[in-house]
Amino acid sequence: MFKSSGKRKNAKIDSLVGSNTEILGDVKYSGGLHIDGVVKGNVVADTDDKSMLSVSEQGVVEGDVRVSYIILNGTVIGNVYALERIELAPNARVTGNVYYNLIEMAMGSEVNGNLVHQIDAKVSDTKPGRSSNLVEEVATPVMLD
Repeated sequence: MFKSSGKRKNAKIDSLVGSNTEILGDVKYSGGLHIDGVVKGNVVADTDDKSMLSVSEQGVVEGDVRVSYIILNGTVIGNVYALERIELAPNARVTGNVYYNLIEMAMGSEVNGNLVHQIDAKVSDTKPGRSSNLVEEVATPVMLD
């Protein structure tokens, strides 16, 4: 996929959405999930801090994403809530806001929305319509070339 300086070199993938697969509806999972296909719905991991999502270059999520650790090299049309860390690879495209604790952006990645820094966010802090005193607006939009 791309070279990562991430600390989770041995991240375990428990579930896979294949490149010829389209899921209509929300996906709730625990552990690791890799998306090569299309998910038209929200992708939500259990509240444990071990949850991981990777979206390949051809992967698409049309809905909100709430996961502790995200490696994105595909497309998300919706808000992204990375409770721990998000890595935006060169082909990453987000149309929506990105809420993060730690972010890594490669040249070429694109965010069409706000980058919102959250310190020690919890799942309850990331629900839509809920305000948090832990939020700091950064910039909008962001595109690295």
